[in-house]
Amino acid sequence: MTYRTTAAPLVRTLVAAALLAVSGTAFAAGDLTLKPTELKPLKVGLGDAGYGVSEKTYNLETGKAYSLEISSTGKKECAWQAPAFFQSIFLRKVEVEEVEIKAIGLTEIEMEQEGEAELFFVPLKPGTYPWFCKGMDERGMKGEFVVK
Repeated sequence: MTYRTTAAPLVRTLVAAALLAVSGTAFAAGDLTLKPTELKPLKVGLGDAGYGVSEKTYNLETGKAYSLEISSTGKKECAWQAPAFFQSIFLRKVEVEEVEIKAIGLTEIEMEQEGEAELFFVPLKPGTYPWFCKGMDERGMKGEFVVK
């Protein structure tokens, strides 16, 4: 004996709606990568000794698009890294001069002399993520991204 019920799909729909209402899940509409918020540029290699940086902390929100210009004075070589941060963002592109680099990941931006690069990204996970110039962090060439 087989029973068919038309209430099952309705019950599933009501349960799903209740779970979404309780969880407070929000859905975004449109392309989240467009119209990024420009962050204060990050300059490395400042000061007489060349170990200074212009910004130590960047406060970000998940799901919001940002652009960050990173530049070097050329006083010190900087292999700029942020490994945990790179794993927790959607990287849209990197621009260097008139070139757009579209990649799914990033390991470092090495600046052996004066130059700049601009990152376009969307943070995906909350947390505090350090950034640094490899081997120069003990001398102050470091900072953090705080993502909420």
